[in-house]
Amino acid sequence: MKQEYTLQIIQGPLVTEKSSSATAKKQLVFKVARKATKEEIKEAVEQLLEVTVVAVNTINVKGKSKRFGQRSGYRKDFKKAYVSLDKSVDMEALLSEQA
Repeated sequence: MKQEYTLQIIQGPLVTEKSSSATAKKQLVFKVARKATKEEIKEAVEQLLEVTVVAVNTINVKGKSKRFGQRSGYRKDFKKAYVSLDKSVDMEALLSEQA
């Protein structure tokens, strides 16, 4: 997979309270392209972080409706990917490396 396409698939880490607790289960959470498949996400994470991916679970998150004064609008829909890593991966070293 080309490096440019890999960077388009993984849009960035998703940092929430739930994703922080997922690191105890050897999982990372990413915001990914809406058209990306589980196989593409797996290849992209393995290529970028140089780790072994066991499984990928994806969720399509619907955008919230928000009001801006009298006008109403919507936040964008996005796709979230929970990436399960191999048990041999040291999460502390991986997370300190990325920071």
